[in-house]
Amino acid sequence: MSKDVVADLGYAYLGSRLKRLAERMQAGAARVIMETGLPVQPTHMPLLAALDRAPMTVGQLVEAVGTSQPGVTRGIGQLKQLGLVESGPGKDLRQRTIRLTPAGEAAMARIKTIIWPRASAAVEAICADLSGNFLEQIAGIEAALAERSLDARIAALPSPALVIRDYEESLAPHFHAINEEWISTMFRMEQADREVLEDPRTHIIDRGGAILFVEVPGLGVVGTCALRKTGARSAELTKMGVRASARGLKAGEFLLAAAIARASEIGVDDLYLLTNSKCAAAIHLYQKLGFEHDAEVMAKHGARYQRCDVAMRYRG
Repeated sequence: MSKDVVADLGYAYLGSRLKRLAERMQAGAARVIMETGLPVQPTHMPLLAALDRAPMTVGQLVEAVGTSQPGVTRGIGQLKQLGLVESGPGKDLRQRTIRLTPAGEAAMARIKTIIWPRASAAVEAICADLSGNFLEQIAGIEAALAERSLDARIAALPSPALVIRDYEESLAPHFHAINEEWISTMFRMEQADREVLEDPRTHIIDRGGAILFVEVPGLGVVGTCALRKTGARSAELTKMGVRASARGLKAGEFLLAAAIARASEIGVDDLYLLTNSKCAAAIHLYQKLGFEHDAEVMAKHGARYQRCDVAMRYRG
């Protein structure tokens, strides 16, 4: 059996061993970050965390994160390319100050809500039972990570609490904005979209339907969907959208399950939806929760949207 040379050489190779351990932990963190859809790397996190506290010069960032100036400059350049930070004149006009852009602030809100609490809990659990001298403690961390990677440990922890909210007038702008965003990105707004989004009370609520929202503490309202009554006991599941900021939280699945339950509560026993084959991820989610492709629904309702080429009915 081959021996771990770096571990076997003890304190003489402590730096190499810590570097190896850091790389292993950062690899797990990178996989978690990727699953949330954020374009950043673990090495960017200290810079973003520092700038989340206050705008800083490059020199101040070097002190704040304890990294070399070339490393900080390189990281800031990458974050600028991603649109997450910007630079401008500071109090001392001879130095430029780095600050988060609105996109950077939104990214930090997701990081603080989705990633940091669970990552901290996972690492704390790894370190909870360590004993012995420093090298033995490092060996314990290595063994724990060999048994179960950091990203697997984080994935097993609860996501931030998701909350369902019912329609009220103050939430109408979210209903419009979330749906307009995904429709305009993938297709084009149609008259059937505009009439519902611009007057949801008349077209949904007053006809006995419902509009639900999913909210994440720290992120706000991140998704919505509607039940548009089309008969005494029938309804179209429509206008379902989830912001990219909620990626990794399963907010869409949580919202869809709530909508299905609400349909039953308001007496709907014929629940259907109309979509497009380009929405592959959404179709997969619909199938997972009990919807099936249905030719009858397509023939009867498919003409409502020009983009519609998929119709599904809930089978439970």
